[in-house]
Amino acid sequence: MSTQSSPPIGCEPHNHQHCIDGALLTAQQQCAANGVRLTPLRERVLELVWQNHKPLGAYDILARLSQEDGRKSAPPTVYRALEFLLEQGLVHRIASLNAYIGCPFPGQPHHGYFLICELCLVAIELEGELLQSHINTLATDNGFKLRHTILEVSGLCPTCQLDEDSTCPRP
Repeated sequence: MSTQSSPPIGCEPHNHQHCIDGALLTAQQQCAANGVRLTPLRERVLELVWQNHKPLGAYDILARLSQEDGRKSAPPTVYRALEFLLEQGLVHRIASLNAYIGCPFPGQPHHGYFLICELCLVAIELEGELLQSHINTLATDNGFKLRHTILEVSGLCPTCQLDEDSTCPRP
């Protein structure tokens, strides 16, 4: 697992539109390659999930669709869109927050390792081959057969550690 010498992009001021555009382009390419349809609603839900680096709940997505787009979608519609995005590896579900976040590594088989800031709620997904190797070894040593690994660690992001009145946005 690599170490990070500067704050993760989720805590640094940056143009989120770049993140959104990259996620949408990747989603379009991946869906075309998989022979599945990225409908306008699915694309819009993905765009909303990528608006910042904070996990977003299904009802928050529903509210934004209504407020920003004037869409009168029902909860099952949003959940179906999120399920599709999960199946395509374009988003992850953060179980501890019952929310969703965009996947920065779509199309690459990987496990979900997340650092979640308790103050600003930014979630950073990590690559972790070494960590997965240790988890596999521990599971094997205990006679456990792994099926899926998700790890959520809460703490304080670099920006929130520096100063509670920092520019790291609060919920």
